[in-house]
Amino acid sequence: MKPDLAAVVARFSALLHAAGLPVTPERAGRWAAAVALAPPVTLSQLYWLARVTLVAEQAQLALFDRVFAQVFEGMVDPADFRGDAAPAEPAQGETRPGQPGSPARPGSLSPRGGALPGLGGDTAGETGEQDSITALLSPDERLRHQDFARLTPQELARVRDLAARLSLAPPPRRARRRARARRRAEMDVRATLRRARRTGGEPLVTEHRRRRQRPRRVVLICDISGSMESYTRAYLQLLVSGVGGSRAEAFVFATRLTRLTRALAGCGPDAALERAGRLAPDWSGGTRIGEALKAFNDGHGRRGLARGAVVLVLSDGWDTGDPEVLAREMQRLRRLAYRIVWANPRKAAPGYRPVTGGMAAALPFVDTFVSGHSLAALDEVLEAIA
Repeated sequence: MKPDLAAVVARFSALLHAAGLPVTPERAGRWAAAVALAPPVTLSQLYWLARVTLVAEQAQLALFDRVFAQVFEGMVDPADFRGDAAPAEPAQGETRPGQPGSPARPGSLSPRGGALPGLGGDTAGETGEQDSITALLSPDERLRHQDFARLTPQELARVRDLAARLSLAPPPRRARRRARARRRAEMDVRATLRRARRTGGEPLVTEHRRRRQRPRRVVLICDISGSMESYTRAYLQLLVSGVGGSRAEAFVFATRLTRLTRALAGCGPDAALERAGRLAPDWSGGTRIGEALKAFNDGHGRRGLARGAVVLVLSDGWDTGDPEVLAREMQRLRRLAYRIVWANPRKAAPGYRPVTGGMAAALPFVDTFVSGHSLAALDEVLEAIA
């Protein structure tokens, strides 16, 4: 269900005012205007739109963050939006504000289920306001930040629907052909002389031209081995969106490389899964990244498919083959491609380090290394491509 942003603005502003933040109708109106001008699609965007319009001074920031954290509790920490460091662990016997057993302070939020100060003890009414805002944004927003490996089949189906809205925006490149331009471009001598015939041979008006720009080709190479099985079904929708919307080239590999560009063109996620499983018999098999990249370089990359393209590799880097082969093929691909982006869903794990043979061999030739473990993380993938 699409969130009712007007209701979010009104209810959240009322909660801030009740908690002690001086939110005037004028500030609430500015927030409503900002939301209408740039509708937020993530909690991060909603946070910043509210903060720049409702918070007037630094002293109000702590209270604003506490209210925001409790209203959207369990989804995000506002510190993540600001890039702040994680709070230190409390000493033994102490509790953090907002945890059960922590003492209440003036202007602070009580633990989950308690009343916000200033609401006159109407716990039921305030809790209903809180739950109503969370209910407006939580279903899709929670899925955006959940790891693909932890999703139920029903949630994964919803994620595929949300991923269908993703669109690749590759960077432009200069084409060989030229087009007419008005100013600040190379003078077109032939067109200028041709136009001069109308004025008795005098070039009173000069014509200009410049090279056209075309989007670069995007090549998507997805790992469908057994170690990537929990992520492949979500990534497959990214391949479908890329092939259908940006004319990207799609490949999958486990023990061998399979091209799926034509099979994924103009089909839905269920049909794509069925076609991919039929064309790639090594689905959920072993992993030979180096040999798969060698097959791509020999059969497609050298023939122009990778020249000047943005190559996205979706793999956890667990390779059963020779790491030297992978390093050599990544070096070849590096000479052909405009940019190489590697999305590894294991990167999001705490304490992860790319020390496995395959990932360590490939990383020196990668331009951007991202996780891509959730819908929110796929935004980073799209930014890296663009």
